[in-house]
Amino acid sequence: MSILDKVKKGNYVQVNLELSKDRLNKETIEAINISSLGKISDFRITDGKGIGVVLQLSNGKEQWFFEDEINLLDENGNVIKKNNDKKKNSNFIFAFLKGLNYENKNKVSELLNPINFFIWLVVSFKDIF
Repeated sequence: MSILDKVKKGNYVQVNLELSKDRLNKETIEAINISSLGKISDFRITDGKGIGVVLQLSNGKEQWFFEDEINLLDENGNVIKKNNDKKKNSNFIFAFLKGLNYENKNKVSELLNPINFFIWLVVSFKDIF
């Protein structure tokens, strides 16, 4: 689910300064330290993969943020917890492969078994997927 499905222009969000302070100027950091809330004034495509937001800060200036640099707020003003699962694969095959473990083989007959080789190969490359 995209940020566009969760919020709209005019909603308030909270800036996570720890994730964004390395790219912000001093004036913007001071405004966020005064109030970490910002009003969404626009949305921007960040890098072709995600959506960022343009926020109006407490000093009246606008600054854009990546989607992961902000915390969404519910109707009561409480932070909505994020699902930090970067890889959202619900595919059965990927779930099965992630559960595979390889045990080292010591016997020559075990080493030459093509099934053991295949399991070793899959386990070795599963983190790439």
